[in-house]
Amino acid sequence: MKRSLRILLAVAIVGMLATGFIWWTTSRPAASAGFNGERAYLDVKAQVDLGPRTPGGPAHQAAIEYFTAELKKTGWDVALQETNYGGHPVKNVIARRGQGRWLLLGAHFDSRFAADQDPEPANRATPVPAANDGASGAAILLELGRSLPANLDQEIWLVFFDVEDQGDLPGWDWILGSSALAESLPETKLPEAVIIVDMIGDADLNIYMERNSDGDLTREIWNTAAELGYTKSFIPEYKFAMLDDHTPFLRRGIRAVDLIDFDYPYWHTTQDTLDKVSAESLNIVGDTLYQWITTR
Repeated sequence: MKRSLRILLAVAIVGMLATGFIWWTTSRPAASAGFNGERAYLDVKAQVDLGPRTPGGPAHQAAIEYFTAELKKTGWDVALQETNYGGHPVKNVIARRGQGRWLLLGAHFDSRFAADQDPEPANRATPVPAANDGASGAAILLELGRSLPANLDQEIWLVFFDVEDQGDLPGWDWILGSSALAESLPETKLPEAVIIVDMIGDADLNIYMERNSDGDLTREIWNTAAELGYTKSFIPEYKFAMLDDHTPFLRRGIRAVDLIDFDYPYWHTTQDTLDKVSAESLNIVGDTLYQWITTR
């Protein structure tokens, strides 16, 4: 009973927005030792070890609890946006810190219910393990949460989007979590920029410029990658036009960019497993974002 009371007293509920966010604060300082791809890889493993994080399942809830616990350790205020969108429950995890220019970094964390692109027909009703297509982006956000300095003159949100990856399945659509958040933001307060990371842990990393993304923001990030020597991974050419978690923000006139390696042969198959993910790839993407954020 005393232990429970101490825990309750350590948690301060500091605000509630109309969108259903409840914020909790923590007094712990944030780590700032630079982005560490090996630590991010362990975050991918931790998510995969839970099992497929399909919406509404126990591994999905466990992932939410994991993100929340890890972010609170490093000094972030954490909220859960619980709502319904497109006829389905949505749970977006949002971590917030700082004041000033508002930057939102996002990644989806849900696993697809069905591996409908699997070469084996017998596997197509099986959930996707989602090591790269889901866990890798969430791992980037977690490690940025540990490594970004706490004294940046910026307001930063790290958003773990729910229900992104169920489109084209009966009764489902794409990008439900990001649509719910983007549409809930008041016109008087919108982020200056949004960066989405999706499928960026591929051991054979090839991130092309995405055609729907904001051009200036894209060039800024690719120039940072080039300065760091990552031109083999951040390829300065346009290739894909994606519907992804950046789309709802673009629709609201917000500058947004999608970092995605869509040349991934295990997309929506049962082979999207931990062995396809590389700590080096995570480090390339994370280091690029770390440098861009801390020097912009």
